[in-house]
Amino acid sequence: MKKLATSYLVPPRGMLVLRTLSSYSSFSRKAIEYTAALFTTRRRLSSTPFAAMVTCKAIRVYELGGPEVLRYEDIEVGEPGDGEVRVKNLAIGINFIDVYFRKGVYKTQLPFIPGVEAAGVVTAVGPGLTGRKVGDRVAYAGKAIGSYTEEQILLAENVVPIPPSIDFITAASIMLKGMTAQFLLRRCFQVQPGHTILVHAAAGGVGSLLCQWGRALGATVIGTVSTEEKAAQALQDGCHYTILYKSENFVDRVKEITNGKGVQVVYDSVGKDTIQGSLDCLAYRGYMVIFGQSSGIPDPISLSALQSKSLFLTRPTMMHYIGTRDELLATAGEVFTNVASGILKARVNHTYPLSQAAEAHCDLESRKTSGCIILLPGSAE
Repeated sequence: MKKLATSYLVPPRGMLVLRTLSSYSSFSRKAIEYTAALFTTRRRLSSTPFAAMVTCKAIRVYELGGPEVLRYEDIEVGEPGDGEVRVKNLAIGINFIDVYFRKGVYKTQLPFIPGVEAAGVVTAVGPGLTGRKVGDRVAYAGKAIGSYTEEQILLAENVVPIPPSIDFITAASIMLKGMTAQFLLRRCFQVQPGHTILVHAAAGGVGSLLCQWGRALGATVIGTVSTEEKAAQALQDGCHYTILYKSENFVDRVKEITNGKGVQVVYDSVGKDTIQGSLDCLAYRGYMVIFGQSSGIPDPISLSALQSKSLFLTRPTMMHYIGTRDELLATAGEVFTNVASGILKARVNHTYPLSQAAEAHCDLESRKTSGCIILLPGSAE
Protein backbone atom coordinates (compact mmCIF):
# COMPACT_ATOMS: atom_id res chain seq x y z
CA MET A 1 0.00 0.00 0.00
CA LYS A 2 1.30 3.44 -0.96
CA LYS A 3 1.31 5.95 1.91
CA LEU A 4 1.12 9.64 1.28
CA ALA A 5 3.35 12.05 3.12
CA THR A 6 0.52 14.56 3.31
CA SER A 7 -3.22 14.45 3.73
CA TYR A 8 -3.55 15.22 0.04
CA LEU A 9 -3.59 12.65 -2.70
CA VAL A 10 -0.19 12.38 -4.40
CA PRO A 11 1.00 14.72 -5.75
CA PRO A 12 0.05 17.27 -3.05
CA ARG A 13 -3.13 18.89 -4.21
CA GLY A 14 -1.96 22.46 -3.68
CA MET A 15 0.93 21.86 -6.05
CA LEU A 16 -1.28 19.90 -8.43
CA VAL A 17 -3.79 22.71 -8.78
CA LEU A 18 -0.99 25.13 -9.55
CA ARG A 19 0.55 22.95 -12.23
CA THR A 20 -2.81 22.03 -13.75
CA LEU A 21 -4.22 25.50 -13.99
CA SER A 22 -0.95 26.97 -15.19
CA SER A 23 -1.47 25.03 -18.41
CA TYR A 24 -4.55 27.14 -19.03
CA SER A 25 -3.58 30.57 -17.77
CA SER A 26 -0.86 32.51 -15.99
CA PHE A 27 -0.95 32.77 -12.23
CA SER A 28 -0.33 36.03 -10.47
CA ARG A 29 2.52 36.14 -7.95
CA LYS A 30 -0.06 36.42 -5.19
CA ALA A 31 -1.84 33.25 -6.35
CA ILE A 32 1.44 31.34 -6.56
CA GLU A 33 2.46 32.43 -3.06
CA TYR A 34 -0.95 31.46 -1.71
CA THR A 35 -0.79 28.00 -3.29
CA ALA A 36 2.72 27.39 -1.96
CA ALA A 37 1.66 28.50 1.52
CA LEU A 38 -1.36 26.21 1.39
CA PHE A 39 0.83 23.26 0.41
CA THR A 40 3.28 23.97 3.24
CA THR A 41 0.50 24.34 5.79
CA ARG A 42 -1.12 21.06 4.78
CA ARG A 43 2.18 19.24 5.11
CA ARG A 44 2.52 20.49 8.68
CA LEU A 45 -1.06 19.50 9.55
CA SER A 46 -0.80 16.02 8.12
CA SER A 47 2.52 15.29 9.80
CA THR A 48 0.92 15.32 13.26
CA PRO A 49 0.18 11.93 14.83
CA PHE A 50 -3.46 12.95 15.36
CA ALA A 51 -4.34 13.36 11.67
CA ALA A 52 -6.93 10.68 10.86
CA MET A 53 -6.32 8.89 7.59
CA VAL A 54 -8.87 7.20 5.35
CA THR A 55 -7.68 4.29 3.22
CA CYS A 56 -9.35 3.99 -0.17
CA LYS A 57 -8.80 2.90 -3.76
CA ALA A 58 -7.63 5.21 -6.54
CA ILE A 59 -6.11 5.27 -10.01
CA ARG A 60 -2.60 6.71 -10.21
CA VAL A 61 -0.30 7.51 -13.11
CA TYR A 62 3.46 7.16 -12.57
CA GLU A 63 4.52 7.52 -16.21
CA LEU A 64 2.91 8.98 -19.30
CA GLY A 65 1.55 6.68 -21.96
CA GLY A 66 -1.39 4.53 -22.99
CA PRO A 67 -4.25 3.23 -20.85
CA GLU A 68 -1.93 0.63 -19.35
CA VAL A 69 -0.26 3.32 -17.17
CA LEU A 70 -3.46 3.69 -15.12
CA ARG A 71 -2.67 1.81 -11.89
CA TYR A 72 -5.37 0.80 -9.40
CA GLU A 73 -4.02 0.90 -5.86
CA ASP A 74 -4.56 1.83 -2.22
CA ILE A 75 -3.99 5.39 -1.04
CA GLU A 76 -4.55 7.29 2.19
CA VAL A 77 -6.46 10.55 2.44
CA GLY A 78 -6.30 12.79 5.50
CA GLU A 79 -8.59 15.30 7.15
CA PRO A 80 -9.67 18.50 5.35
CA GLY A 81 -7.99 21.73 6.37
CA ASP A 82 -9.27 25.30 6.44
CA GLY A 83 -11.75 25.94 3.64
CA GLU A 84 -11.76 22.30 2.56
CA VAL A 85 -14.08 19.31 2.50
CA ARG A 86 -13.50 15.60 2.07
CA VAL A 87 -15.83 14.01 -0.48
CA LYS A 88 -16.67 10.34 -0.98
CA ASN A 89 -17.05 9.98 -4.73
CA LEU A 90 -20.04 7.87 -5.77
CA ALA A 91 -19.80 8.49 -9.52
CA ILE A 92 -16.83 9.75 -11.55
CA GLY A 93 -17.08 11.24 -15.02
CA ILE A 94 -14.58 10.30 -17.73
CA ASN A 95 -13.64 13.03 -20.21
CA PHE A 96 -11.18 13.28 -23.09
CA ILE A 97 -9.14 15.76 -21.07
CA ASP A 98 -8.23 12.79 -18.84
CA VAL A 99 -6.57 11.20 -21.88
CA TYR A 100 -4.67 14.43 -22.58
CA PHE A 101 -3.22 14.42 -19.06
CA ARG A 102 -2.41 10.70 -19.23
CA LYS A 103 -0.49 11.20 -22.49
CA GLY A 104 1.22 14.39 -21.36
CA VAL A 105 -0.52 16.71 -23.83
CA TYR A 106 -1.50 18.73 -20.76
CA LYS A 107 1.27 18.87 -18.18
CA THR A 108 1.15 18.04 -14.50
CA GLN A 109 3.56 16.54 -11.99
CA LEU A 110 4.04 12.79 -11.78
CA PRO A 111 2.68 10.77 -10.11
CA PHE A 112 -0.90 12.03 -10.29
CA ILE A 113 -4.48 10.90 -9.98
CA PRO A 114 -6.42 11.72 -13.17
CA GLY A 115 -10.00 12.90 -13.51
CA VAL A 116 -11.68 16.31 -13.32
CA GLU A 117 -15.29 15.47 -12.49
CA ALA A 118 -17.25 13.55 -9.88
CA ALA A 119 -20.27 13.60 -7.60
CA GLY A 120 -20.63 12.31 -4.09
CA VAL A 121 -21.22 13.02 -0.42
CA VAL A 122 -19.26 15.23 1.98
CA THR A 123 -17.69 13.03 4.69
CA ALA A 124 -15.72 15.68 6.60
CA VAL A 125 -15.40 19.46 6.71
CA GLY A 126 -12.45 21.62 7.65
CA PRO A 127 -12.27 23.50 10.96
CA GLY A 128 -14.57 26.51 11.15
CA LEU A 129 -16.05 25.94 7.70
CA THR A 130 -19.62 27.15 7.31
CA GLY A 131 -22.08 26.50 4.51
CA ARG A 132 -21.04 22.85 4.11
CA LYS A 133 -21.82 19.88 6.33
CA VAL A 134 -21.27 16.15 6.43
CA GLY A 135 -23.87 14.43 4.25
CA ASP A 136 -24.18 17.22 1.67
CA ARG A 137 -24.68 15.95 -1.89
CA VAL A 138 -22.13 17.75 -4.07
CA ALA A 139 -20.52 17.70 -7.50
CA TYR A 140 -17.47 19.38 -8.96
CA ALA A 141 -15.69 19.68 -12.27
CA GLY A 142 -12.81 21.41 -13.96
CA LYS A 143 -11.05 23.14 -11.08
CA ALA A 144 -8.35 20.49 -10.44
CA ILE A 145 -7.50 16.94 -11.38
CA GLY A 146 -7.72 13.98 -9.02
CA SER A 147 -11.24 12.53 -9.20
CA TYR A 148 -10.34 8.90 -10.04
CA THR A 149 -10.49 7.97 -6.36
CA GLU A 150 -13.00 6.83 -3.77
CA GLU A 151 -12.35 9.86 -1.53
CA GLN A 152 -10.51 13.15 -1.93
CA ILE A 153 -9.92 16.56 -0.41
CA LEU A 154 -11.38 19.57 -2.25
CA LEU A 155 -11.65 23.29 -1.73
CA ALA A 156 -15.19 23.89 -0.50
CA GLU A 157 -15.60 26.80 -2.91
CA ASN A 158 -15.13 24.41 -5.84
CA VAL A 159 -18.04 22.08 -5.08
CA VAL A 160 -21.67 22.83 -5.90
CA PRO A 161 -24.82 21.36 -4.34
CA ILE A 162 -26.72 18.74 -6.32
CA PRO A 163 -30.48 19.34 -6.50
CA PRO A 164 -32.54 16.58 -4.83
CA SER A 165 -34.10 15.59 -8.17
CA ILE A 166 -30.73 14.71 -9.74
CA ASP A 167 -28.90 11.45 -8.93
CA PHE A 168 -25.15 11.09 -8.53
CA ILE A 169 -24.55 9.36 -11.87
CA THR A 170 -26.42 12.07 -13.76
CA ALA A 171 -24.58 14.81 -11.87
CA ALA A 172 -21.17 13.25 -12.55
CA SER A 173 -21.98 12.71 -16.21
CA ILE A 174 -23.28 16.20 -16.90
CA MET A 175 -21.32 18.55 -14.62
CA LEU A 176 -18.25 19.17 -16.81
CA LYS A 177 -19.89 18.46 -20.14
CA GLY A 178 -22.97 20.49 -19.27
CA MET A 179 -20.98 23.50 -18.12
CA THR A 180 -18.90 23.20 -21.29
CA ALA A 181 -22.05 23.24 -23.40
CA GLN A 182 -23.35 26.22 -21.41
CA PHE A 183 -20.39 28.49 -22.00
CA LEU A 184 -20.05 27.39 -25.64
CA LEU A 185 -23.69 28.04 -26.53
CA ARG A 186 -24.56 30.88 -24.18
CA ARG A 187 -21.40 32.90 -23.70
CA CYS A 188 -18.61 32.08 -26.15
CA PHE A 189 -21.06 32.44 -29.04
CA GLN A 190 -24.68 33.18 -28.23
CA VAL A 191 -26.82 30.83 -30.29
CA GLN A 192 -30.12 32.43 -31.32
CA PRO A 193 -33.29 31.25 -33.09
CA GLY A 194 -32.62 31.08 -36.82
CA HIS A 195 -28.94 30.20 -36.50
CA THR A 196 -27.53 27.07 -38.10
CA ILE A 197 -24.79 25.35 -36.12
CA LEU A 198 -22.39 22.49 -36.92
CA VAL A 199 -21.43 20.12 -34.11
CA HIS A 200 -18.61 17.64 -34.66
CA ALA A 201 -18.72 14.37 -32.69
CA ALA A 202 -22.42 14.97 -32.21
CA ALA A 203 -22.96 11.67 -30.39
CA GLY A 204 -20.20 12.30 -27.85
CA GLY A 205 -20.69 13.50 -24.30
CA VAL A 206 -20.46 17.24 -25.01
CA GLY A 207 -21.75 16.90 -28.57
CA SER A 208 -24.96 15.27 -27.39
CA LEU A 209 -25.66 18.16 -25.01
CA LEU A 210 -24.78 20.78 -27.64
CA CYS A 211 -27.35 19.23 -29.97
CA GLN A 212 -30.07 19.07 -27.32
CA TRP A 213 -29.46 22.58 -26.03
CA GLY A 214 -28.84 24.11 -29.46
CA ARG A 215 -32.19 22.87 -30.73
CA ALA A 216 -33.93 24.13 -27.60
CA LEU A 217 -32.44 27.57 -28.31
CA GLY A 218 -34.09 27.55 -31.73
CA ALA A 219 -31.09 26.70 -33.91
CA THR A 220 -30.93 24.30 -36.84
CA VAL A 221 -28.42 21.66 -35.76
CA ILE A 222 -26.12 19.71 -38.10
CA GLY A 223 -24.03 16.95 -36.52
CA THR A 224 -21.16 14.82 -37.78
CA VAL A 225 -20.89 11.20 -36.57
CA SER A 226 -18.96 8.06 -37.47
CA THR A 227 -21.68 5.39 -37.63
CA GLU A 228 -25.36 4.90 -38.43
CA GLU A 229 -25.98 4.01 -34.79
CA LYS A 230 -24.49 7.29 -33.62
CA ALA A 231 -26.45 9.14 -36.30
CA ALA A 232 -29.67 7.74 -34.86
CA GLN A 233 -28.66 8.91 -31.39
CA ALA A 234 -27.74 12.38 -32.66
CA LEU A 235 -31.15 12.71 -34.32
CA GLN A 236 -32.82 11.76 -31.04
CA ASP A 237 -30.69 14.38 -29.30
CA GLY A 238 -31.91 17.21 -31.51
CA CYS A 239 -29.92 17.14 -34.72
CA HIS A 240 -31.95 18.15 -37.74
CA TYR A 241 -29.31 16.68 -40.06
CA THR A 242 -26.52 14.15 -39.52
CA ILE A 243 -23.44 13.59 -41.65
CA LEU A 244 -21.50 10.31 -41.71
CA TYR A 245 -18.04 11.80 -42.06
CA LYS A 246 -16.42 8.47 -43.02
CA SER A 247 -18.51 8.15 -46.17
CA GLU A 248 -19.61 11.74 -46.84
CA ASN A 249 -17.71 14.98 -47.37
CA PHE A 250 -19.02 17.07 -44.50
CA VAL A 251 -18.12 20.37 -46.18
CA ASP A 252 -20.14 19.51 -49.29
CA ARG A 253 -23.07 18.31 -47.19
CA VAL A 254 -23.11 21.46 -45.06
CA LYS A 255 -23.11 23.63 -48.16
CA GLU A 256 -25.94 21.53 -49.57
CA ILE A 257 -28.00 21.77 -46.38
CA THR A 258 -27.48 25.54 -46.06
CA ASN A 259 -27.91 26.28 -49.78
CA GLY A 260 -24.31 27.42 -49.95
CA LYS A 261 -24.61 29.98 -47.14
CA GLY A 262 -22.72 28.07 -44.46
CA VAL A 263 -23.28 27.96 -40.71
CA GLN A 264 -23.01 30.71 -38.12
CA VAL A 265 -20.82 28.66 -35.78
CA VAL A 266 -18.86 25.41 -35.76
CA TYR A 267 -18.23 23.59 -32.47
CA ASP A 268 -15.15 21.47 -33.12
CA SER A 269 -13.70 19.09 -30.53
CA VAL A 270 -11.87 16.96 -33.10
CA GLY A 271 -9.13 19.39 -34.11
CA LYS A 272 -6.49 18.40 -36.64
CA ASP A 273 -8.68 16.27 -38.93
CA THR A 274 -11.57 18.73 -39.18
CA ILE A 275 -10.33 22.27 -38.68
CA GLN A 276 -9.80 23.24 -42.32
CA GLY A 277 -13.11 21.77 -43.39
CA SER A 278 -14.80 23.48 -40.46
CA LEU A 279 -13.53 26.87 -41.62
CA ASP A 280 -14.88 26.13 -45.10
CA CYS A 281 -18.33 25.46 -43.60
CA LEU A 282 -18.65 28.89 -42.01
CA ALA A 283 -20.82 31.70 -43.31
CA TYR A 284 -19.52 35.25 -43.54
CA ARG A 285 -18.64 36.53 -40.04
CA GLY A 286 -18.97 32.98 -38.73
CA TYR A 287 -17.40 31.71 -35.50
CA MET A 288 -14.95 28.82 -35.38
CA VAL A 289 -14.97 27.44 -31.82
CA ILE A 290 -12.29 24.81 -31.14
CA PHE A 291 -12.75 23.24 -27.72
CA GLY A 292 -10.88 19.95 -28.15
CA GLN A 293 -8.36 18.08 -30.26
CA SER A 294 -9.18 14.38 -30.15
CA SER A 295 -7.48 13.82 -33.54
CA GLY A 296 -4.39 15.86 -32.66
CA ILE A 297 -3.26 19.46 -32.36
CA PRO A 298 -4.48 21.49 -35.37
CA ASP A 299 -2.01 23.00 -37.79
CA PRO A 300 -1.50 26.77 -37.48
CA ILE A 301 -4.11 28.94 -39.20
CA SER A 302 -3.05 32.04 -41.09
CA LEU A 303 -4.89 35.31 -40.61
CA SER A 304 -5.58 35.43 -44.33
CA ALA A 305 -7.68 32.27 -43.96
CA LEU A 306 -9.94 34.21 -41.60
CA GLN A 307 -9.90 37.40 -43.64
CA SER A 308 -11.53 35.81 -46.68
CA LYS A 309 -14.91 35.65 -44.90
CA SER A 310 -14.26 37.92 -41.87
CA LEU A 311 -14.23 34.86 -39.63
CA PHE A 312 -13.70 34.66 -35.88
CA LEU A 313 -11.55 31.95 -34.29
CA THR A 314 -11.45 31.10 -30.59
CA ARG A 315 -10.00 28.34 -28.41
CA PRO A 316 -11.91 28.81 -25.14
CA THR A 317 -11.19 27.17 -21.81
CA MET A 318 -13.92 26.57 -19.25
CA MET A 319 -11.70 27.81 -16.42
CA HIS A 320 -12.03 31.34 -17.80
CA TYR A 321 -15.83 31.09 -17.65
CA ILE A 322 -16.16 29.71 -14.10
CA GLY A 323 -13.32 31.65 -12.52
CA THR A 324 -15.40 32.99 -9.63
CA ARG A 325 -17.71 31.23 -7.21
CA ASP A 326 -20.67 33.18 -8.58
CA GLU A 327 -19.84 32.16 -12.17
CA LEU A 328 -19.47 28.52 -11.13
CA LEU A 329 -22.81 28.46 -9.32
CA ALA A 330 -24.61 30.27 -12.14
CA THR A 331 -23.20 27.98 -14.83
CA ALA A 332 -23.85 24.75 -12.94
CA GLY A 333 -27.24 26.05 -11.85
CA GLU A 334 -28.37 26.62 -15.43
CA VAL A 335 -27.22 23.13 -16.37
CA PHE A 336 -29.06 21.48 -13.47
CA THR A 337 -32.19 23.55 -14.18
CA ASN A 338 -32.22 22.34 -17.79
CA VAL A 339 -31.73 18.75 -16.65
CA ALA A 340 -34.62 19.02 -14.20
CA SER A 341 -36.88 20.55 -16.87
CA GLY A 342 -36.04 17.86 -19.42
CA ILE A 343 -34.23 20.13 -21.88
CA LEU A 344 -30.99 18.23 -21.25
CA LYS A 345 -30.64 14.50 -20.83
CA ALA A 346 -27.36 12.87 -19.95
CA ARG A 347 -26.84 9.74 -22.02
CA VAL A 348 -24.94 7.47 -19.67
CA ASN A 349 -24.29 4.68 -22.15
CA HIS A 350 -21.28 3.14 -20.44
CA THR A 351 -20.34 2.46 -16.81
CA TYR A 352 -17.18 0.76 -15.52
CA PRO A 353 -15.87 -0.10 -12.06
CA LEU A 354 -13.13 2.29 -10.98
CA SER A 355 -10.70 -0.63 -11.22
CA GLN A 356 -11.40 -0.83 -14.98
CA ALA A 357 -10.45 2.75 -15.81
CA ALA A 358 -7.84 1.50 -18.30
CA GLU A 359 -10.49 -0.41 -20.24
CA ALA A 360 -12.73 2.65 -20.24
CA HIS A 361 -9.90 4.77 -21.69
CA CYS A 362 -9.28 2.16 -24.40
CA ASP A 363 -12.93 2.21 -25.41
CA LEU A 364 -13.07 6.01 -25.38
CA GLU A 365 -9.99 6.43 -27.57
CA SER A 366 -11.07 3.75 -30.04
CA ARG A 367 -14.45 5.51 -30.44
CA LYS A 368 -16.37 2.49 -29.15
CA THR A 369 -18.35 4.73 -26.81
CA SER A 370 -21.06 7.32 -27.20
CA GLY A 371 -22.61 9.72 -24.74
CA CYS A 372 -21.23 9.79 -21.21
CA ILE A 373 -18.86 7.34 -19.51
CA ILE A 374 -18.93 6.83 -15.75
CA LEU A 375 -16.57 5.12 -13.31
CA LEU A 376 -18.25 3.62 -10.25
CA PRO A 377 -16.10 3.41 -7.10
CA GLY A 378 -16.76 0.34 -5.00
CA SER A 379 -18.21 -1.65 -7.91
CA ALA A 380 -17.34 -5.29 -8.37
CA GLU A 381 -13.71 -5.55 -9.40
